[in-house]
Order: sequence, then structure tokens, then C-alpha cells
Amino acid sequence: MAAVRTVRTKKRCCKSGPRCKRCPVVAKRLVKQGHAVPLGGRTFEVRAPKRAVKLARKR
Repeated sequence: MAAVRTVRTKKRCCKSGPRCKRCPVVAKRLVKQGHAVPLGGRTFEVRAPKRAVKLARKR
């Protein structure tokens, strides 16, 4: 299992490819997969393996 990280997302997606790690879209995808928990506002507690993050960042 991966270590727990607290991530504060950016306000908007910068539309880069692959998406950056602080992108709100990536955080929401990780929540959907069960690898992140929203803490309120734009803050998320992420506990995701590298492969899950890579898939979430994919365009």
C-alpha cells in the first residue's frame, strides 16, 4: 500500500497531457476508484499506488 499524502488541488485543470498530479480531475478520479478521500474544500487524502495515479492522469 502507498503512503498517505495530503494534496491540495489547483482551482482549475491546466489542460496539459498527461494531467498534473494536483489537477482536480485527477483527485476526483482517485476518489471514484477508492484511492482518495476528500477532506473538504480542495484538499484530498491520497493513498494510491503509482499505477492508479498514472491511470487517473491519462487523457
